[in-house]
Amino acid sequence: MNIVILGAGRVGESVAESLASEANDITVIDTDPARLSQLQDRLDLKGVAGNGIQPSVLRDAGIADADLFIACAQLDETNLVACKLAHQLFNVPTTIARLRSPEFQEGTPLTTEREGFGVDRVICPEESVMRSIWQLIRYPEALQVLELAQGRLSLVAVRAVAGGPLVRHRLDEIPQLVPGADMRIVAIYRQDKPVADVCGSTRIEPGDEVFVLSATEHLRRVLGALRERDRPVRRVMIAGGGRVGLRLARQLRGEVNVKIVEMSRSRCDYLATQLPGDVLVLNGDSTDEELMGDENVQDMDLFLALTSDDEDNIMACLLAKRMGARHVLALINRKAYADLVQGTTIDIALSPAQAVIGELLAHVRWGNVEAVHSLRHGTAEVLEAVVSGDEATSKLVGRRIEQIPLPEGAQIGAIVRGLPERGEAVTTRRERRGRGDGLALRERRAAGDVSSAQIVIAHHDTLVRAGDHLIVFLPNKKQVRQVQKLFQVSPMFL
Repeated sequence: MNIVILGAGRVGESVAESLASEANDITVIDTDPARLSQLQDRLDLKGVAGNGIQPSVLRDAGIADADLFIACAQLDETNLVACKLAHQLFNVPTTIARLRSPEFQEGTPLTTEREGFGVDRVICPEESVMRSIWQLIRYPEALQVLELAQGRLSLVAVRAVAGGPLVRHRLDEIPQLVPGADMRIVAIYRQDKPVADVCGSTRIEPGDEVFVLSATEHLRRVLGALRERDRPVRRVMIAGGGRVGLRLARQLRGEVNVKIVEMSRSRCDYLATQLPGDVLVLNGDSTDEELMGDENVQDMDLFLALTSDDEDNIMACLLAKRMGARHVLALINRKAYADLVQGTTIDIALSPAQAVIGELLAHVRWGNVEAVHSLRHGTAEVLEAVVSGDEATSKLVGRRIEQIPLPEGAQIGAIVRGLPERGEAVTTRRERRGRGDGLALRERRAAGDVSSAQIVIAHHDTLVRAGDHLIVFLPNKKQVRQVQKLFQVSPMFL
């Protein structure tokens, strides 16, 4: 796929890195030639220096032949104007814009209509991070919680601890040990390495990072099977009152007791005007041990370091944990740092860029891919894809799970059956040109009742039907193309 990215900042760099590794043709536009040069040295892509709201610069980047335009420059207005130009002047099939302002919501006429800015999809890293943290507050035992199939199914990563009903037991003992909570363990990571060939005879050991699929309604029982249930999160301290901290504090008001520690006095004054009176805003340094002690960090159920400085976030979390905070989470932009600290004294390392990668990948995947989620800082993925065709034209319809040629380590964890039909498809430029290569961006789904959809936990003899949503876990994102081909139908399928 031919993809043009505007902006080589943290989000743009992460997006380019993820997409360039999948044999896409990537062009990055940025006003900083030095930054582009660094990107070109590391990645197989083309850099174009210039202002992305100038048609001549977009033309030099080859936007006339682009299938997808992603605008993730620093300013909302730059991204909006660039998408408008890409849509109106160059007829780019799909445009995605990073927008921080809540004034421009996805689906509103101002954003999406041709008379507006022509943005097909809005992404906001701060909003994505806030949603991720909110899920971890709801399920404090988890390392990561992802909703699939419009919320009917969840994939959760959890650290197994001694004493859990399933710990030190074989996977084929699950039905007897946790009756009534149908689940499927799709991957186990032990000492940061995947356990090969996860099957019925595999045992769960203390310290394992376990990825498990289950119906969302059973999620608390599933978590309780791997570790003792934590007490609910009632007290939260946030280090950093920036965009993410402010969004989260607004989300949590009335739910938990919140304190915010912010270095800038002027920002504290602003926060005080934006938040209700029961949110305590403190002007100070979250790495100051005396301040943290005075504010009883040892009594916090969750300490969140959400500043823009990775090193400060790491140090603040290490200090909070040493002083007695129950759980700590650090917002970390550098992937190397995130890989280094995850699973150590710091319970969770969360990357803003990785939080939105899945939202973008769903537009790049072909083969009826409905949703994509990035796992383990981008090394693994979980796909939700729709089965099309019939037994004559599909490699999946009418086949048992054990008959499907999946890559090594990949697993079909669950099937969602009976979701509402999808609406009008968004097609790529290649489809418009009639190449018939099966490429398809994510299709829009009409609103409908999903409560009647059936959750089928996959077993070796489970039959796949047309219209099923398959949830596929991939331990290595390089396996994506092989899996996507399974969802293609023959050219004869109409």
